[in-house]
Amino acid sequence: MDESVPSPSPAPQAPIRVYVVEDQTKILKNQLKLLESSREVTIVGTALSGETAVEEVPRIKPDVLLLDLGLPRMSGIDVTRVVKATIPQVEILIFTIFDEEDKVLEAVKAGASGYLLKGTPADRIIEAIKEVRAGGTVIQPNLARRLLKHFRVGVPGETEPAALPVGEPELKPLSDREKEILQLIAKGVSNSEAAKLLSLSKATIRTHLEHIYRKLEVTNRVEAVTEGIRKGLISV
Repeated sequence: MDESVPSPSPAPQAPIRVYVVEDQTKILKNQLKLLESSREVTIVGTALSGETAVEEVPRIKPDVLLLDLGLPRMSGIDVTRVVKATIPQVEILIFTIFDEEDKVLEAVKAGASGYLLKGTPADRIIEAIKEVRAGGTVIQPNLARRLLKHFRVGVPGETEPAALPVGEPELKPLSDREKEILQLIAKGVSNSEAAKLLSLSKATIRTHLEHIYRKLEVTNRVEAVTEGIRKGLISV
């Protein structure tokens, strides 16, 4: 007689291993207090300087590096370049302030997976950590529009999308759903938030993003939004 064997319960997901870099001790303590309140992350190391971070991170190999952009001497941009060159699997999430758009842009180009404004609530920080760990990118709405100004192509003040250069091949057009998702990420919506808004799974959102990246021949959200604007597919 066959006896039904109950399916084993799924193993609990291991906490995301996070390393924090912040040169101001008080801010670092506050960040750690916020992060330690969550069971979904575990702090595996901290540093008060970029130099210490690039020395320790290759040894510790965290899942996510929370990195202050405005470090003295070795900047967050420099740390990003070094870490992504040596251990590219580490996802980097930048902490920034309002007047650092140029630096945020450089950090994204260097390989950062996104950014948060200092003072972001704990639940949003945890959500962002989970987002980049899952392969997503985090762009906050209140900074996204300002950041996108750096990517605009054409004459300053131009309102019409720039024409494609002569000889540039037409890429496969985006579907209506892909345009909808691209418009959402241009507004700074995360994968999780987009999934809720569109009643889709996060896995489906990620699949759509992969299709968008391939069709637009880009590798991340910022580049996708840039191309979307340039080709007149979306508006900001």
